[in-house]
Amino acid sequence: MPHAQNSQSSPSAVLIGAALIGASRIWGRVGLTLALAAANVLTCSAWAADAWPSRAITLVVPFAAGGGVDNVARSLAAQMSQNLQQPVVVENRVGAGGMVGAKYVANSAPDGYTLLMGTQTTLAVVPLLTPSAAFNPLIAFAGVSQVGSSPMLLVTHPSLKVKSVSELLARAKERPGELNFGSGGVGTTTHMAAALLGVMGNTRMTHVAYKGEQPALGDLMGNHIQWMFSNVPAAMPLVKSGRLQALAISSEQRSQTAPEVPTVAESGLAGFEAGTWFVVVAARETPRAVLERLSAEVGKALDSLELQQRLQAQGLTVQKSTPAQSDKYLAREYEKWGRVIKESNISTD
Repeated sequence: MPHAQNSQSSPSAVLIGAALIGASRIWGRVGLTLALAAANVLTCSAWAADAWPSRAITLVVPFAAGGGVDNVARSLAAQMSQNLQQPVVVENRVGAGGMVGAKYVANSAPDGYTLLMGTQTTLAVVPLLTPSAAFNPLIAFAGVSQVGSSPMLLVTHPSLKVKSVSELLARAKERPGELNFGSGGVGTTTHMAAALLGVMGNTRMTHVAYKGEQPALGDLMGNHIQWMFSNVPAAMPLVKSGRLQALAISSEQRSQTAPEVPTVAESGLAGFEAGTWFVVVAARETPRAVLERLSAEVGKALDSLELQQRLQAQGLTVQKSTPAQSDKYLAREYEKWGRVIKESNISTD
């Protein structure tokens, strides 16, 4: 006697069953075997997403505790822990410009329990600056979600007597190689933004690399260098006090923190955009269903007013994205900074 149809069967179970019947009629045993394998993959993926998270999640920060990346990661982790009712633990794995932590996550089990707080430095600059590292983040990682980005101010010493980006570029063309700009080190966001300005403005200026942004700002105030890009929280107090002059901001849109400062793009270099950005990524083979769940949880955390206020206090504009959007963003940034590195002849090898 035939069994009565189960009214509680899920749509996915019905579809899988139909696929099995169709396969058995068309392909026989071989087709049935293939269909069973496909059904097993679908079932396992769905089960993984439903079961996640069943234990603590590790969010790896590839830089030291107490820095900007660490602060963003800990703010996000705290909100996610509260929402998920599971610990989201920040773990600092430091070394090789962020590559130690990045490679650790890339080689971890692709189950959604080990994540990386990725940045422009770790995902779009250092791997390109050090070819000997043999590490392609686009192959190693799958995007989960963007978190936010922080623009920079292009600041000059007042004695330079330029009032706009176009005037700065004109001065640089009049005196090729004579204007010095500082940065927090080779490959840092402050360096790469200045390199992008040189490429797009078709100018040649001399880079002076410091061991951190603060020493560079100190020398700029002392007029030992003429200009630099600096993160807004560090530079704005110096601009307000009159010790430095702000010519432009590096973001695509003007910042609420300094609405009177024009963007580099509206100052004559259309399409210019640079900043410190943060993207959560996972090991490449993480099931798509788990990535989608992860992305939703990051997005839910970023919807929290409390977290938004914390991140904005750190100079970030909150952003979120789907895994597919994150992948596209990473690919676009990787290509962009690769072009800048090549055209500026930057290398650490």
